[in-house]
Amino acid sequence: MRVVITGGAGFIGSHLCDLFLSKGHQVVAVDNFLTGSPANIAHLAKTRGFKFIKQDITLPFTVPGKVDAVLNFASPASPEDYVRLQIETLRVGSAGTENALILAQKKKARFLQASTSEVYGDPLEHPQRETYWGHVNPNGPRSMYDEAKRFAEALVVAYQRTRGVDTRIIRIFNTYGPRMRLNDGRALPQFFGQALRGENITVYGNGEQTRSFCYVSDLVEGIYRLLQGREPGPVNMGNPVEITILTLAKEIIAVTGSKSRVVHKAAMVDDPKQRRPDISKAKATLGWEPRITRAVGLKLTLPYFQEQVARADSGRKRS
Repeated sequence: MRVVITGGAGFIGSHLCDLFLSKGHQVVAVDNFLTGSPANIAHLAKTRGFKFIKQDITLPFTVPGKVDAVLNFASPASPEDYVRLQIETLRVGSAGTENALILAQKKKARFLQASTSEVYGDPLEHPQRETYWGHVNPNGPRSMYDEAKRFAEALVVAYQRTRGVDTRIIRIFNTYGPRMRLNDGRALPQFFGQALRGENITVYGNGEQTRSFCYVSDLVEGIYRLLQGREPGPVNMGNPVEITILTLAKEIIAVTGSKSRVVHKAAMVDDPKQRRPDISKAKATLGWEPRITRAVGLKLTLPYFQEQVARADSGRKRS
């Protein structure tokens, strides 16, 4: 296949580039580096079958040559980013998604949309199944991301129903691993950074809010299966093993060997109290479930964050 991956220089997008290339496919990565990083794809610059296009997908664009699939992963995805880039987040979820769909329609390509567990909001159903419609504040401090993704799902389904585009939708739950930005505002990179520097670990609220963390290699394998399969989705993908944020903080202190201690700050507005995917559909239709335990995944991720902290601290000293 020849696949286009928008957001290809992002955390998940760059891992998808690696996976498709490793399976012998050609990859065109599209990104404008709003939140993605050239460093995430620098190792692919001379790889046979890889091409990069710098492009803001909220503007009309095309890709020369044949395209078999378009995977839309372009969007700010962390609170730090989408609160700072509110209009941009809404634009990429609306105009950006439509431009990617138009490309898929013109090329007669399959289209896969990266959606998110945030479409469920602060859920009243637990664990969350794909049939659950969500409990979302449309005007809250996270609304720009939640509603952009909900609109994107509706747009994808509209193109499938009215224009015959062959579509897939994945709802991604918390994912982690190398290439996450150290300062992206999410709990796991923040905890790693604080623990490696020996700083206090900041937990918002009482820390009893829950999340489920999936290692990135498990996730991208699931995405690959969804694209190849016949299930249109939406399909939840994530790790169904649920833990509290306080437990995660303690695990990261342990894996880093840090002497940091946990301190609590005021709870964040509209922060979901619990989050765990029901992955029954992914198991039944794709034969997929995560295989890497959190204990293993955190150890695999540690060297990356050690390098990031060292690099950031070195840069700070030079300046």
